[in-house]
Amino acid sequence: MKKVLLIFTLILLSQTVSAQLFSKEKIKNNENFDKARLSWGFYLGLNNYDFQFTYAEDLDEILSESTSGFNVGLISDLRLNDHLNLRFEPGLFISQRNILYNESYFVGIEHNDSDLLREVKSTYIHFPLLLKVSTKRLNNFKPFIVGGFSTAINLSSNEENPDDNSVGQFRSKKNMIFYELGFGVDFYLYWFKFTPSIRGVFALNDEIVKDVDPNSPWTGNINTMKTRGIFINFTFQ
Repeated sequence: MKKVLLIFTLILLSQTVSAQLFSKEKIKNNENFDKARLSWGFYLGLNNYDFQFTYAEDLDEILSESTSGFNVGLISDLRLNDHLNLRFEPGLFISQRNILYNESYFVGIEHNDSDLLREVKSTYIHFPLLLKVSTKRLNNFKPFIVGGFSTAINLSSNEENPDDNSVGQFRSKKNMIFYELGFGVDFYLYWFKFTPSIRGVFALNDEIVKDVDPNSPWTGNINTMKTRGIFINFTFQ
């Protein structure tokens, strides 16, 4: 699903950019849009998160199966100069990941099929501060790259829950720190600016909350568990 979304967005971007480059139409829409010191907008999008594990011992890998979630948020944009913008993009990000364990983790331990699967639902309140670096505007579009750092509060973390995996409760940390990198294209339409973009997010801190039992088959062999993901956002300003 992640690859399909990525390919679809890349095709959309390339076709629209090609149309703008080779069109004979030179009339600029919203010609003074980027001259404003402050601008506002909102975004809708899709996300695809998974986990990256490091292990204490060389055992079978724990698999992280991602599913597509959705994003919604607001944008405040501060123009620094013709090519640099500072952006604050708070939003709500909802997703789910399935963690799949190999039976080798349960040798000598009585278990059933439900012990091999943990559904990890996440509801992030996301606070990114990003630097947008744009090219010169070409006709009615302007490509850019974007990067920065963000914090997030996971409202579904269960970090303070006293129950752990022994009773079916997988726990993760509530507060996260990420770095983000991406690219996109601003399209200047007649009434507003429309921006499709793709961004990768990578956690800097460990997210795992260990079970009470240090030899737990679910968390005992995990050194670190870090979130990573892809966002596809559609912005309207």
